[in-house]
Amino acid sequence: MTLIPTDPVALTQALIRCESVTPNEGGALTLLQNVVEPAGFQCHRLPFTEPGTPDVDNLYARLGTGRPHLCFAGHTDVVPIGNEAAWKFPPFGGEVHDGILYGRGAVDMKGCVAAFVAASLRYVSKNGGLPRGSISFLITGDEEGPSINGTTKMLDWLKARDEVLDACLVAEPSNPTALGDQIKIGRRGSMNAELVVHGKQGHSAYPNIADNPLPKLARIIDRLCSAKIDDGTANFQPSNLQVTVISVPNTASNVIPGKAAATLNVRYNDLWSRPTIDAWVLKTVEAAAAELGAKFDISFSGTGDVFLTKPGPLVSTLKDAIKTVTGRVPELTTGGGTSDARFIKDHCPVIEFGLVNATIHQVDEHTSVADLEALTDIYERFIANYFAQS
Repeated sequence: MTLIPTDPVALTQALIRCESVTPNEGGALTLLQNVVEPAGFQCHRLPFTEPGTPDVDNLYARLGTGRPHLCFAGHTDVVPIGNEAAWKFPPFGGEVHDGILYGRGAVDMKGCVAAFVAASLRYVSKNGGLPRGSISFLITGDEEGPSINGTTKMLDWLKARDEVLDACLVAEPSNPTALGDQIKIGRRGSMNAELVVHGKQGHSAYPNIADNPLPKLARIIDRLCSAKIDDGTANFQPSNLQVTVISVPNTASNVIPGKAAATLNVRYNDLWSRPTIDAWVLKTVEAAAAELGAKFDISFSGTGDVFLTKPGPLVSTLKDAIKTVTGRVPELTTGGGTSDARFIKDHCPVIEFGLVNATIHQVDEHTSVADLEALTDIYERFIANYFAQS
């Protein structure tokens, strides 16, 4: 059966049948390349490598050479399926039952990728080509993995070629309950901290000749978790700190450990930057440790800084397209986790909009056929209005 590239449902099904669990390409990028090249897109396969991380293949496809340059970003890698026996339908089958399309990646985010590819090809076909500017696809195979050999290196590759993006839509599933609920115009920053409190190992029956680090760590954690970081801002919810891991190098019940460690994750808003949020955590730990006489080490790492794309022509163009197709006026939000938009924001204004995210990463991940068609219509209207106004 011949695949119709402008049919988002058939294209989603074909992509789901590519078993592209991170970091495997699984044929998904090859499928997309074969779909868009006949429409005139110039394609570049961009495999990247980094010591200690898996090699990753990526795809950059561009139609046109002029500006404005509108980019759609997405990923074809998916998370593992988990227990296959728990799935109602084959996770890589892409089957449709009662108007619902099932499969790993249906929502996150092969359905969204299929929608923006189909929408772009429809727009080009209706106009007998691209009337002005450029459309490109930045598609990685590393979003669900370390995110080292994917979008960041693709953006560096574009910069080295002097290719400039004027705007980008990341097709992450952004809607909590219904298509058209929300547009994400930013994300909070994410910082991790590894806190280690040092003590002295000993027998639990003789605590006087040992120094148990666990109570001290617990009190420091309590100080961190009970402190209010801020009250939020006009565009962002309050920053929050969560303890995600507590560990000791000890399995014996009668041994006081020599050290105890905790992993912290902070989601911070635009009142903070990476240096200032690091400093806040360090100051809070130092104050608690001084009161307790605790010796500690702490290290920081981050997965993306806070950013905001202020409402303007880009946001209003998408907002109008959503309202025309769905009748809904989307809320502008900055909630949720991180996405590859955290890298793209350093190159151009970026917004996020995709399918309903209720079943992402779950058994029986699915989306409705009607939502796939509606999302494609939204993207097509967005493209047309973007080039008409830019």
